[in-house]
This record gives sequence, structure tokens and C-alpha cells, in this order.
Amino acid sequence: MSTLVQRVSDDLKKAMLAKDAPRVNALRMVRAAFIEASKLGTGEVTEEGAVEVLRRIRKQRIDAAEEYVKANRPDLADAERVDVAIIDDYLPKLADEATTLEWVRAAIAASGATSVKQMGKVIGLVMKDHKADADGALVRALIERELGGA
Repeated sequence: MSTLVQRVSDDLKKAMLAKDAPRVNALRMVRAAFIEASKLGTGEVTEEGAVEVLRRIRKQRIDAAEEYVKANRPDLADAERVDVAIIDDYLPKLADEATTLEWVRAAIAASGATSVKQMGKVIGLVMKDHKADADGALVRALIERELGGA
């Protein structure tokens, strides 16, 4: 088992003993997603696979929080945000805007992109080399800014 999966399991046990309900709920959700991923894959979730699962769950929680805000349910939105904060503790830190901008500029130069219509090529180049380190939404925003789309 990967170290991230083991860390989540260990922290879940600690949270249960501490009766930390929000943390228990979030870590149970994460652990269930790891188990599901292991059943769909080779049986063992790699470290990279665990990070992908965490990022997917994080995005789902953020989207859910936005929907709850639209539905005028701030209590449920806050619960989703708590889950996001707990998940963030397990994710590796992403590159800052300055570093990401360097990657975007290099990809624009390498691809020869001149307009936002060619964004797909640029995103592909950036994410190919920096998928684990780059925030996709930030990459997209920087490409739009650099190529004059925003």
C-alpha cells in the first residue's frame, strides 16, 4: 500500500479515537475512494494514483460547495469546505503562479501558439511535464492572459 493511503488510514484511526467527526467523515470518504480505485485498477493504489484520487475528490467537494451556495444552503457549503481543507492536508503543494507562468510561457514558445484557439496544445505541453505540480485552472487562466484571451 502506498504511503499516502496508509497515512490516511492511520489518521482516520486517530480521528476516530479523538471523536473528530468532520475529519472522520472526510477521511472515510477518501479511504472509500482509495478502495474503489484499487478495485478498478491493479489492486494497489500507487502514490500518483492516490494523489489523482484526492484531486478528483477535492474538485467534487468544491463543485458541491458552489452548488450549495447557489441553493442558499451555506451550512452544507461549509461542510464541503471543511472536507476540502482536510483533503488539502494530504495533497502535495502545487506550484505558485510565477513558476506556473514560466512553464506556460515555455509551452507557448515550444508550441508556437499565437491565439487562445491553440490553448489545447499549450495545456497539453504544460500538463505533460508538470501534471503533478500544476493547477489546471491556473494554467488555463495564464494561457488565456498570455495569448490575449482574457
